[in-house]
Amino acid sequence: MSYSSTFISFSIAFFSLLVASQSVVPPSKTFKYINQGPFGEYIVEYDADYRLLPIATFPFTLSFYNTTPNVFILGLRMGDRRSESIMRWVWDANRGSPVRENATLTFGSDGNLVLADVDGKVVWQTGTANKGVVGLSLLPNGNLVLYDTKGNFVWQSFDHPTDTLLVGQAIKATGPTRLVSRLSAAQPVNGPYSFVMEKRYWAMYYQSNNSQKPLLYYKTDDFGDGKGALATLDFYCEPENDENHAFELGFRFNLTGSQSFGTFILTRPKYNSTYSMLRVDIDGNLRIYTYDTFVDYQAWEVTFVLFDRDDGWTTECKLPRRCGLLGVCEDDQCVACPKPQGLLGWNKTCAPPALPTCNGGSNVDYYEVEGVDHYTSAYDEGIGPINLAQCKDRCSKDCKCLGLFFRIEEFPKCLLVSDLGTLVKVPNASHTGYIKISK
Repeated sequence: MSYSSTFISFSIAFFSLLVASQSVVPPSKTFKYINQGPFGEYIVEYDADYRLLPIATFPFTLSFYNTTPNVFILGLRMGDRRSESIMRWVWDANRGSPVRENATLTFGSDGNLVLADVDGKVVWQTGTANKGVVGLSLLPNGNLVLYDTKGNFVWQSFDHPTDTLLVGQAIKATGPTRLVSRLSAAQPVNGPYSFVMEKRYWAMYYQSNNSQKPLLYYKTDDFGDGKGALATLDFYCEPENDENHAFELGFRFNLTGSQSFGTFILTRPKYNSTYSMLRVDIDGNLRIYTYDTFVDYQAWEVTFVLFDRDDGWTTECKLPRRCGLLGVCEDDQCVACPKPQGLLGWNKTCAPPALPTCNGGSNVDYYEVEGVDHYTSAYDEGIGPINLAQCKDRCSKDCKCLGLFFRIEEFPKCLLVSDLGTLVKVPNASHTGYIKISK
């Protein structure tokens, strides 16, 4: 490159930076909102209290909300009081970093949107100071955006999903590649379940406290022609026919390094489903909730469930915590608590036995549960060929191992697990679980 072309490129970049730094938000569009005053009176998700902010576009409203006194999240609410139906939270700005009463949300002339606690500590911000932002808008699709003089998005909430995708929102190889569940209704922090785009498929994972790596409990078949990797998964909705009697909800996908692209249809509601949300729920299931703007009562409908009681393959029994810390699951129900003395009635107190201090395996034994698989067994059969004694020896010497699953088919296979959870009942009696217990 010549000196002159280098100089011209540098000048253009410098000029663009200068223009951006000189662009400011007009005083009429700046604001400072304080988290104070009376709470709203309508029903919202998680039994939360909330304060509405004057940033709204039907059916979305930005709000402060809390499920614990004086612990607030800045969130986006979806729904409308006219429907007399529950309103749901579809995005959190500061999940895991709550603020208190009298916290402030400020949009200044420098174009930065800042959430600060009552003591002035910055808890969350868009990081867009002096980057050419001239305004803020909440779009009709639920995307909160900061834009420049040309209308380009300098920042958008769609690039920062939590547990939910709205229609038109995507996860990308160049940005966040996952959705993470909420821990509980009362605790607005990251939970153990995640929806992840990776390679040529999307998958569901569970992060056990006893496991270093997340545990795979669902995976799609590969997309495309066997080449490349997923670049985007875009949650879309469109009419299925000219009469608009049915709509498709699913993913548009394309792969890098490949000519492959297409759609992955999840469900077909028989009405306009533009106001839909796909969420990794607290229980680890993946659901689509659709909001019908023409219904006055019970406007929300669950239009897709990944682990569905009507589907023999993706049964609820394959949810890691369907039966809590331990339980045998059959026909979507927790039917037994496996104990050394046999299968007892299941209840929420069913849990793995307390184990002694790990000292190389000399002080542990096992009891047998016949005809069960682990919730990860569909994607991890373990190692083999190996005999049962060798399999037990491996688990005994592994301090993280809580049990093993042994199957005899073409050859014996051994799966060691650091989390027990739901044991899936199967008709093949040669599939046997062994739960570690103190000698």
